[in-house]
Amino acid sequence: MRRGGSPGRSARVRARTLAALLAVGGPLVWAVPARAAAPVRALAEGAKELCTIDDPRIDESSGLGASRRHPGIVYTFNDSGGSNRLFALGIDDCRVRAAITLGGAHNRDWEAMAVGADGYLYVGDIGDNLTDQPYSTVYRIPEPKTIRTQTVRAKAYRIKFEDGSHNAETLMVDPRTNRIYIASKEFGGSLYEGPKKLSTSGYNVMHRVGDAPLYATDGAFAPDGRTFVIRGYWDAEIYTAPGKELTGVKVPDQKQGEGVTYTADGRSLLFSSEGVRQPLWQEPVPKEALPSPSPTPKHRAAPGDRTGDGMHKGHTMLGVVVVGALALAGVVVFARRRAS
Repeated sequence: MRRGGSPGRSARVRARTLAALLAVGGPLVWAVPARAAAPVRALAEGAKELCTIDDPRIDESSGLGASRRHPGIVYTFNDSGGSNRLFALGIDDCRVRAAITLGGAHNRDWEAMAVGADGYLYVGDIGDNLTDQPYSTVYRIPEPKTIRTQTVRAKAYRIKFEDGSHNAETLMVDPRTNRIYIASKEFGGSLYEGPKKLSTSGYNVMHRVGDAPLYATDGAFAPDGRTFVIRGYWDAEIYTAPGKELTGVKVPDQKQGEGVTYTADGRSLLFSSEGVRQPLWQEPVPKEALPSPSPTPKHRAAPGDRTGDGMHKGHTMLGVVVVGALALAGVVVFARRRAS
């Protein structure tokens, strides 16, 4: 991925940013629940409330991750100061199927999670409202083979940003490269890319690769890695690469919306909110961002990698040339046989 700044936001994004600031009164936006900050929004076509998270152990659902191993299961957890547990919920009824304790982990300010294609669950202790923490932490555990209450020992990876401390609530894992990405939750937010491989020794430095939406509260990669979504309190954006918006997404009107993930098939988005007895919403992915029905190419370009499309097009053109040459050779052979 190319590092450094990315193109500026579109006029549409700047307009939304200004409107949001006017609605909530400037820099205090992070502390104001979305329902108080903006009028009730119209639901996206096809959006539906699946169920209500009413387990008393979950009162600040601050991140979501749809299981790759267990169909119909989504993981969530409580925000800062909560226990070091993930809760496995049934998507159909929001009932807790299991509580998974991360052994050796501490919930200073858990804000986000991601389900990797490598069979691991990643939890981001990345919140830092005062931006004075010496480092953040990403925990990783293998996704359990069975959904039952248990303790799984976690590995801890210390995270630092190349340009200083940041408050963040978005952690994503690219399923094609297994790199982590973190979006800062700021007025002028940024998207940061982690190293190729995380290390448990020293610090893992996050490098800025692009802009992030206004006060990003969560994000996730699509299961095929072709796109990723980052949400805020008022809306969400789907990207094909940092700085390359594909389409906007309406988000449900929530008390304090801080969770989003793709369903395992990549065709829907799930949304959650902090607060007691909050609903789990499902919304169809806009058609322009749906997974491609064509076979997955062997080379999958990472976000910001501009060589992938060119390579794919080059292979396609080469195939056309080869097929054309074979067809021409067949015509010549046929003509010679007719003449003999």
